[in-house]
Amino acid sequence: MKNSGISRKDFLRNSVLGVAGLTFGSGILNSLNAASPETDPYLKGISGNFTLKNVRLETGFEYKDGEVDRTKTELFMVQISDGKIKSISANKPNEKAIDAKGLLMLPAFRDMHIHLDKTYYGDQWQAVKKRTGGIKGMIALEQEIIPELLKNSTYKAEKMIELLQSKGTTFARSHVNIEPTSKLQSLKNLQIALENKKTGFDSELVAFPQHGVFYTDSVPYLKEAAQMDIDFIGGVDPFSIDGAIEKTMDFTVQLALDHNKGIDIHLHETGESGLKTVEYLIDKVNENKSLKGKTFLSHCFILGKIDKSKQEEITEKLAEAQIGIVSTIPLGGLIMPIPMLLKYGVNVMTGNDSIVDQWNTFGTGSVLEKANLAAQLYRKSTEYDLSRMLKLATAGPIPLDDKGIQQWPKVGDQANFVLIDASCSAEAVSRISPVKSLVHNGTIVY
Repeated sequence: MKNSGISRKDFLRNSVLGVAGLTFGSGILNSLNAASPETDPYLKGISGNFTLKNVRLETGFEYKDGEVDRTKTELFMVQISDGKIKSISANKPNEKAIDAKGLLMLPAFRDMHIHLDKTYYGDQWQAVKKRTGGIKGMIALEQEIIPELLKNSTYKAEKMIELLQSKGTTFARSHVNIEPTSKLQSLKNLQIALENKKTGFDSELVAFPQHGVFYTDSVPYLKEAAQMDIDFIGGVDPFSIDGAIEKTMDFTVQLALDHNKGIDIHLHETGESGLKTVEYLIDKVNENKSLKGKTFLSHCFILGKIDKSKQEEITEKLAEAQIGIVSTIPLGGLIMPIPMLLKYGVNVMTGNDSIVDQWNTFGTGSVLEKANLAAQLYRKSTEYDLSRMLKLATAGPIPLDDKGIQQWPKVGDQANFVLIDASCSAEAVSRISPVKSLVHNGTIVY
């Protein structure tokens, strides 16, 4: 904000209720500081019911020479009632309503792979230490530092949630350590944080045996966690850590079935064991149809290592079994076949994973930046391609379908959205950092 001659707080006030990731959801006006009752009398007494004017919505594609050239947008009135969109009507700029100043409304973002329970964020800065002993060396490090991390993990989780909200995210799927060192304390501490932040933020929880299911005896704690308020049974590299793909996966699948949970497995292995794990999980899901649509592989780096013909074979099987991929879209030489996965109808989502913890020094909290990176990696730079990549940040919903027909927002939808500056001006770039000039003619351009 230094170059703009205006403070972030002033800019948010001038833009009224949302810029660069300030999100709206059920009851969220209670916590807004972008505009206050003292400066705007219209806000007095407003909680979950309000009306926005001058809201920019995508309305369709414009074509040139048979290709999408631009995205059409128009200004509307949007009425919110009890956390849902009550009406969308023609804009009335002189109406007494909250002025959205022509900002573009997009679906709120969803971080589908993050570890809210263990982080340095919000505490003293620490970079990662030199790693020794591979994954089992990292397990030993976690066993050493987790007791200290747990002392204020609720506070740090709350700060992480605030970071995500500042980037436009109102929902996260968080993995939470369940192992003999944390026992269930990491889960309990995170649940307190989520309860404290439930206004405007929702979540799914994955019981995550970071230290292995059997390498450290996490079985009794996973069984107890499965009876608590969690949504998925997790796992990590069954061969590298537990030394047995079938035994570990059988336990994980059966625990999920017994308690009607989903499955989300961290899979970093890039060799034969990684491929065998993927194929074994596909078989187990096909044997247990209730797991279809509820099973995910996080990272799944093996897909970036096998040749194209094998990629297509596995991708087709993943689509048939309705197993989703949650990719953190890594930098470096490993390029995940995300376009192929999307082409075959595999549910692909993304997340920040670690943000300033013992595993990773980096991490911004922005899933929009992940979509940005994906667009660059896969050379998705046309107007149409860029508009499709937005679904990585939203975990699905985008304003226009593939034919340019408006599908979001609709009356009755949950009012979870973000407002973003739709200009490409230098002033917008300087004021909205770090999101910067993300929207042009109503379409994400990164």
